[in-house]
Amino acid sequence: MIFDEEINQTIRYIKPSGIRKFFDIAATRKGVVSLGVGEPDFITPWHIREEAIHAIEKGRTFYTGNKGLPDLRKGICDYYKRRFDVDYDPDKNCIITVGGSEAIDIILRTVLKPGDEVILPTPAYVAYAAIIEMAGGKVVEVELKEEDEFKLTPHALRNAISENTKAVILNFPGNPTGGIMTGSDYRKIVPILKAHNIFAITDEIYAELTYEGKHCSIASFDEIKDRVIVINGFSKAYSMTGYRVGYILAHQDIIDMALKIHQYTIMCATTPSQYAAIEAVNNGDRDIEEMFLSFKQRRNYIVKELNRIGLKTHMPQGAFYVFPSIQITGLKCEEFCEKLLDEENLALVPGNAFGDAGEGYVRISYAYSLDEIKLAIEKLEHFLGKYR
Repeated sequence: MIFDEEINQTIRYIKPSGIRKFFDIAATRKGVVSLGVGEPDFITPWHIREEAIHAIEKGRTFYTGNKGLPDLRKGICDYYKRRFDVDYDPDKNCIITVGGSEAIDIILRTVLKPGDEVILPTPAYVAYAAIIEMAGGKVVEVELKEEDEFKLTPHALRNAISENTKAVILNFPGNPTGGIMTGSDYRKIVPILKAHNIFAITDEIYAELTYEGKHCSIASFDEIKDRVIVINGFSKAYSMTGYRVGYILAHQDIIDMALKIHQYTIMCATTPSQYAAIEAVNNGDRDIEEMFLSFKQRRNYIVKELNRIGLKTHMPQGAFYVFPSIQITGLKCEEFCEKLLDEENLALVPGNAFGDAGEGYVRISYAYSLDEIKLAIEKLEHFLGKYR
């Protein structure tokens, strides 16, 4: 039976994830070295795991309130004040979600009307464009350029705005580029957002991996705070990817509307995971610092080595990815990754998986051990000997 005519046509024409394509192939081969997955290689700290275990042992396995456990919402608001000097009310301004992914989905479904445009700085995390389209919006891509350190410039933002612009997605520190926006960078675009009444949807999942200086949230700018929607979670900062705990911080009116979608589709985030997250957000600052130092060491090593072997690589200021240029090979990024996998058993992600602006680059995650990174560099160096 053929269902093409009966399937939602928006879903039909959305491309499958460009990341999964390569790793589905890699999973079928033996001995593949992979530097592609954006997942910390640390085990969740014991004191956090212990709280999840304790919750199960005590039978804390029932539904929580739709917004999430009150102690977790309070802990998150205290954390944002402590770490980023941004104030939110745990009862009015916070929802606990199933990871940052659910948060992105329900926020875009909440704010978008059919035909609304969303400015998407690219290269960008693969899910944004698809979720915008599924929510009935239109993606307007803005290229982030290496010469601008992969920042969103006022000029680029202004040129992308139209009468249909509803929101801009900000992901800083960024996946896949590692670019950041400082307070002075945001000060240049905040007046533009305010003048055009644009929502700033800021995905801050890599906030704790800002290597030079301190992460700045655009929510710290009071003049536009009512139209800032913060998305964050526990996956990257605390190595809690499988726990699937994220959250939204926003104006009460936005929270009240997003909660309706959350109520009908999810009910609540997993209860034992919420208890683990309470422990993380209240007592996990030292864990953040330990992982931060390790990632910074790996970043410094891999950037130095990639440049040494001839792949021009910008020093990322955040997250745990590098985005080297492969232009010296003359290969398109998908061809580069296919040949690399076939000839060296090394799996990376082609840059165009993150939008057309990613052509000519590949994404490499350094959320792996130094031994794995060193082996990958050896394979890359051998490969480059044949293609330049």
